[in-house]
Amino acid sequence: MNGVIEEVLQFAVTFLHTIQDVIPIAVIIFGFQFFIIRKPIPNLKRVLTGFFYVVLGLALFLQGLEDALFPIGKMMAHQLTDLEFIKHSTQALEQGIAIHWSQYYWVYIFAFTIGFSTTIAEPSLLAVAIKANEVSGGSIGIWGLRIAVALGVAIGISLGCWRIVTGLPLHYFIISGYIIVVIQTIYSPKLIIPLAYDSGGVTTSTVTVPIVTALGIGLASKVPGRSELIDGFGLIAFASLFPIISVLAYAQLSQWYANRNNSKTLQASQNKEQTEN
Repeated sequence: MNGVIEEVLQFAVTFLHTIQDVIPIAVIIFGFQFFIIRKPIPNLKRVLTGFFYVVLGLALFLQGLEDALFPIGKMMAHQLTDLEFIKHSTQALEQGIAIHWSQYYWVYIFAFTIGFSTTIAEPSLLAVAIKANEVSGGSIGIWGLRIAVALGVAIGISLGCWRIVTGLPLHYFIISGYIIVVIQTIYSPKLIIPLAYDSGGVTTSTVTVPIVTALGIGLASKVPGRSELIDGFGLIAFASLFPIISVLAYAQLSQWYANRNNSKTLQASQNKEQTEN
């Protein structure tokens, strides 16, 4: 009974904090409507009801993060790096031998799968993919974009976990990654470049960030000599950078495949004309 009361009180506090966060947005919207545009808001009752649902949904979501996603991320990182789980690690520590980075392979596999699945489930990415499909007239596929972004996040988080285990400097990876992005930008189709850059921001949203942050902090706390602040939060940088690379690569491969098919079609047409002549 005490646990239920504590949960209710905690949710009430979260709900009040959410109201405080939403009030500035409401003030700006209603202020511009009444004092700048000077027109009444159509369907005011529905708008107010919608605001209430937004506040309630955000409060429930934040409560879920604290009670489920953050603890799960830390728990999985602790379990996957447990000495009893990693083969031969206990014996190696007893002999004074450091654990090799390859023995954390389950961490990399988990990071890849959780990065892919959370990105596919990201509501903001789905919204962007649908709009991109509509604006492009169907040339940008919804699932193609979602899978490209999800693969980028999955590879980035796996590489970020490997960096935490090995202890290599973060800035080397970030600088190298953006050099690759600049080179890709030069040779990528102009249509996809803005969308690719936006994909890096879309992935760091409501579903992906909490789990990735919890995974990074949990992993950094279990690997000797790592900083939870630097190494844990640095994992988000990989989740933002690698989707840009993967989406640009997806566009380049799609363009190459289309040009190849056009060349084959043109060659077949020319051969047919020569045969007829």
